[in-house]
Amino acid sequence: MSTFGIEEEFFMFDAETGLPASVDQEPFRQALDSQRDGEVQNEFLACQVEHASSICEDRDQALHELGSFRRALASKAASSGLLVAGIGSAPMIPQQPPAFTDNARYQEIGKFISGIAAEHYMCGLHVHVSVPDPEAGVRALNFLRGWLPLLCALGANSPYWRGVDSSFSSWRTIHYRKWSVQGVPPYFADSRDYESRLARINGTAAVPDPGHIGWSARMSEKYPTVEIRVADSQLRAQDSVLLAVLLRGLVETAVAGEFEAVEYLPEVLDLSLWQAAKNGITGEQVDTETGAPIAVKELARRLLRIAEDALRAHGDYDFAVISLRNMLETGNGAVRQRAAFDRGAFMHLLANAHAEMQI
Repeated sequence: MSTFGIEEEFFMFDAETGLPASVDQEPFRQALDSQRDGEVQNEFLACQVEHASSICEDRDQALHELGSFRRALASKAASSGLLVAGIGSAPMIPQQPPAFTDNARYQEIGKFISGIAAEHYMCGLHVHVSVPDPEAGVRALNFLRGWLPLLCALGANSPYWRGVDSSFSSWRTIHYRKWSVQGVPPYFADSRDYESRLARINGTAAVPDPGHIGWSARMSEKYPTVEIRVADSQLRAQDSVLLAVLLRGLVETAVAGEFEAVEYLPEVLDLSLWQAAKNGITGEQVDTETGAPIAVKELARRLLRIAEDALRAHGDYDFAVISLRNMLETGNGAVRQRAAFDRGAFMHLLANAHAEMQI
């Protein structure tokens, strides 16, 4: 039985202007670390805060930790004249370059890819799922390749960029295509193949350190886990936990060897991920098995069918069914952001996102 962890990135916005607000993160860290489970971490930009959960055995633990931190962060932000939001891209950004977190690595990244870094107002959801050994991890990566576009569509929550609707549900996914190593990972023969190819990539000047390997799923450098980074930061804790339990179900299904991973054509997967970022849950996706159009609802049914045993083993199946149905009927983050904007433009969108942090 595997465990999982969730890392959530959040933006802080000036409550008057709606622009990202660079803050001294140490007071936030001290105020939040002392009373919450998990860990408060620095992120790339000074307007961001990251929370990493502790190792979770079940979804109730994850919901408690994420919800508790989010409410505390929202309260601390409000007392400082800020709004905080779990969204994948900042809807409006300042003209001047961003302030990077006072961290040597982040400062170097800002210099190395200054044109990209200057626009990296992006927040993601990272899910770690434990695996027993590297071979199991590679089996999981290979199996996940075909599911990453669907998880991108479900987790899409970044429709606005530079003050306009980008026409994408996940602009963050499109922005990441500018980085040197990104997208759906290749198919690996085994763990030796994975390590060999990683070594070749890391040996190039285009990748200054292993953290630049930005595949949507990869083996963690630090932990015995598969790390899945395909989803945007989520408006609500429940949506983050839904994506986490779905991913754990898929990883456990892969590790159990119940289904063979298909070596899908990389160009089909790349196109499928692009279309998932474009349409989110509101339009058709690419069926990675056939290349034909397919509804998100049908892909979700397929996922539940394939991962059913693993989901039931953790008591997550009914939660996943009900939560997916609600998401598909009432909207994921991108749909809800657009609805909030229609009711009152960007300031209403941000105020609504701040409120959803506390649900």
